[in-house]
Amino acid sequence: MMHQFRFSALAFALCLAGTAQAQAQTPPAPVPAPQGQTPPAGADQSGELVVDVVGGISAPLGIAIPPMPAAAVTDTAAGRTDELGRQLAQIVTTDLRNSGLFNPAGAQAMKPVEFGEVTAPVFDYWAGAHVSALVQGFVRGNSDGTLTVGCYLYDVFSRAELARQGFVVQPSDWRRAGHKCADMVYAKLTGEGPYFDSRMVYVSETGPKGKRIKRLAIMDQDGANHRFLTNGQSIVLTPRFAPNQQSIVYMSYLNERPAIYVYDIGSGAQRLLVNNPSLTFAPRVSPDGKWVLFSMAVAGNTDLYRVPMSGGSPQRLTESPGIDTGGSYSPDGRRIVFESDRSGGQQLYTMNADGTDQQRISFGGGRYATPVWSPRGDLIAFTKLSGNFRIGIMSPSGGGEKLLTNDWQDEGPSWSPNGRVLSFYRQGQGGGGKADLWSVDLTGVNERKIPTPLDGSDPGWGPLRP
Repeated sequence: MMHQFRFSALAFALCLAGTAQAQAQTPPAPVPAPQGQTPPAGADQSGELVVDVVGGISAPLGIAIPPMPAAAVTDTAAGRTDELGRQLAQIVTTDLRNSGLFNPAGAQAMKPVEFGEVTAPVFDYWAGAHVSALVQGFVRGNSDGTLTVGCYLYDVFSRAELARQGFVVQPSDWRRAGHKCADMVYAKLTGEGPYFDSRMVYVSETGPKGKRIKRLAIMDQDGANHRFLTNGQSIVLTPRFAPNQQSIVYMSYLNERPAIYVYDIGSGAQRLLVNNPSLTFAPRVSPDGKWVLFSMAVAGNTDLYRVPMSGGSPQRLTESPGIDTGGSYSPDGRRIVFESDRSGGQQLYTMNADGTDQQRISFGGGRYATPVWSPRGDLIAFTKLSGNFRIGIMSPSGGGEKLLTNDWQDEGPSWSPNGRVLSFYRQGQGGGGKADLWSVDLTGVNERKIPTPLDGSDPGWGPLRP
């Protein structure tokens, strides 16, 4: 469990009790920017720092994240506090760089930050380092075994503090404090929601293409804290988090019958969701966590159904001839987007959550598959099948189609919690082609590979962690 709090000057001093310099020090008033200077790149007309989320990587903001000093160098269950300070700064650096919106200064080019400078930055030095923003922080080991991590964001030009947050974490959760710090910086400077403190579930793959071993795996969004959830004795596909992040729904060939299961992350227990001899697949949980939307093939026809998360009798939502699958709820739970070949080829449709008012929304050339509604509600992501497989987005009404990737086989998009980034998997060509996890932002410019120990497919990006 992580506890988050806002620092006041008094709280900061009390938090660092035992360090005479910190007890006596209160944060100085911001120093006005020198007269006659022009705000640097990254400032708006008011002089306030902003980050261009539309231009993306074309104009990254220069930012410094020096190692975080320790109030006192002590040993903790997570390691020495001075070493944790270096690693936390690196996590913040990596998160912000991976967003494509920031250009962090190299750590080797930065001077060490003294503990007393955390609330009193040497702005003259950082201005000379040609950065617009500065992130400083500290690490403190507490008597109860927890860690306190402070995080401060400064505008170097205006010499002003923009934001501050602190986190009390268990030693096993120390990395989350770094992600939370990066989230604070990202949200303040972009105006967008945070997404770094989140996890992914996916299918880890190994072996030849014709005989793949597929296991459920879970990890932080940056690939850290990786662990396998299943042993690979049965094939698993399309894992997705429940909104409470305590369960995962997925399809498995357990007992040699393809069906939907629910995996409890805490206990590792698995249960069959729909006790039906028909093939059930492509599950996704509703935003309120009460329903699981899925597809079921009965007598040669595949339709969308829903069933209570606790199990029970499925309710049929579509009745058209052909294959209806790949359902995904809008964030308010009122609408569903899905794919269907009822028109002769795979296309995207929307409908009300009860199955009424079904409308086709895709009309471009080629086929469309694996739709997923953005958590912001403004976009639908999909796989475009036209020669190669590409990741694209469109509005819920079908307008504004935009393709974000252009490789041989990119498919299976999944949204970040803030609706700004998509994860997907990329399949290599040929019999030996590997499957890897990737991400791309809405500009289509910032594309990066997500590290996994083995091949990976079917990513499901979870909500922001509490």
